[in-house]
Amino acid sequence: MTSASAYDLRFDSGRICLDLVATVGGRLSEAPVERLDGVEPLKAWLVGAGLVPRDTALDVVDGSWLARFRAARDLLHRIVHTEVEGRAAGADLERVNALASTAPPAVRAVRGADGTLVRTLAATPDCGALLAQVARDAVELLTDPVARGQLRQCEGETCSLLYLDTSRGRRRRWCSSEVCGNRERVARHRRRVTRA
Repeated sequence: MTSASAYDLRFDSGRICLDLVATVGGRLSEAPVERLDGVEPLKAWLVGAGLVPRDTALDVVDGSWLARFRAARDLLHRIVHTEVEGRAAGADLERVNALASTAPPAVRAVRGADGTLVRTLAATPDCGALLAQVARDAVELLTDPVARGQLRQCEGETCSLLYLDTSRGRRRRWCSSEVCGNRERVARHRRRVTRA
């Protein structure tokens, strides 16, 4: 598995749980891209996904957090894909429900330096509580018929990412027009040039 830098993190799926699944790219290719290849990318993902406010001290995040988030990601990948294709296994549903049962982190509104209200965590971030937020998002996605109806798999040749298609007419084909869509357009152009 090749690694990627933190700037490669994806937040364009429409759901936090799907954004976590997207931290491994190209699962259909021979060399999947690992985007959570260390503690720093995990910290960047926690902030980018909105699980913690930007200025949250994340000194408590360590290798055990990384292992737990990767395990949750693999569970969510399996459960969402199998549910889209048919039915998720009962054991996987039990695991995601167990993850979701932990209390979410408490948030508070406090005055920022400029006097505006900002969101902050009431206590030091807890791995289980943050994982619970992601698992709850998955439970809500899988049990909401409208959201499930918008769930699509990217049509990119080597991409297995899932996303919510909220586009007008529900005709979105790729997880990202800039990533997989651009690859498809370039490949189509090369095929035309080769034939000509």
